[in-house]
Amino acid sequence: MADFRRGASAGRPPAQRRPGFRRASDAGSGQGFGSLTIADPTSLVRANLTLAQARLLLARLLAEAGKEPAALDARFLIEGATGMSSLDLLTRAEEPLGEKNAARLQEVLERRLRDEPVSRILGRSGFYGLELAVTPDVLDPRADTENLVDAALTFLRETQVSRPRILDLGTGSGAILCALLRSAPDACGLGVDLSPAACIVARNNLETCGLAGRSSIICGDWADAIGASFDLVVSNPPYIGLQEAAALEPEVTRYDPPLALFAGEDGLDCYRRLARDIARLLKPGGGAFFEIGWRQAQAVGQVFAEAGYRNIRIFKDRGGRDRIAEVRNR
Repeated sequence: MADFRRGASAGRPPAQRRPGFRRASDAGSGQGFGSLTIADPTSLVRANLTLAQARLLLARLLAEAGKEPAALDARFLIEGATGMSSLDLLTRAEEPLGEKNAARLQEVLERRLRDEPVSRILGRSGFYGLELAVTPDVLDPRADTENLVDAALTFLRETQVSRPRILDLGTGSGAILCALLRSAPDACGLGVDLSPAACIVARNNLETCGLAGRSSIICGDWADAIGASFDLVVSNPPYIGLQEAAALEPEVTRYDPPLALFAGEDGLDCYRRLARDIARLLKPGGGAFFEIGWRQAQAVGQVFAEAGYRNIRIFKDRGGRDRIAEVRNR
């Protein structure tokens, strides 16, 4: 792999806070599970419950606490606590949970009810068909970011660049780079992040996915760490304004690293840096793709237009909201 030497961490869109959990009553749906309040830490997950009953209990409690998708989260938590597969939960549904599994499941249930995301509890997250490790040092990769991977792969197919070189600025867990390299087997890639701990996570994920031979990770300050040019530049930068922090869900503010979330008062600081550096980082004919907040399309377009870029396109996500910005060399 060529030495690219010369990040910042990945961000996520602002989300609206859900109403706080107050009470989940009649959780057992007639099976004697009783009621739950946050102030009631009494053990709800009993050893004599069957796996099917435990799954029903968790799904019901999570749903009544506003933790959706409750049924899916319940399945993942039971699999994580017991070490069983989805098939095991079906074929062994009437088996008792047992003391050890009940204790583990009670612990993970309480953590989820305290707003800790399932991926944080399990230490792994699914992204673009891959299972990746996540730690408190990196952003939990979101489904919205898969739109960025889709747009970048479409660009590679349309341009038909041979052995494309990819740069992922603010690589975090390495999720975007892993997805791109897995889908483009002739590509090589470089990920950059300001956080040394995040760089370790990214390297490990690339190795686990069998992509270490076509990738490098370096720790550095965004594009200032890079002295090479690339066919494709991607980034999911921090793009939440500090003024929006109070409106974020607790799953975000408590468990995602602030470095990966916030970009100045208006959320545009990282785009200003990108607008300054992209022309230097892109090869002739190269393209750059960035995730943006769904209400930022006009502001981000203006940042790049003021920097002299003319070919700016905005792509919508699967929900019909503005999500991805594309720029080409000036």
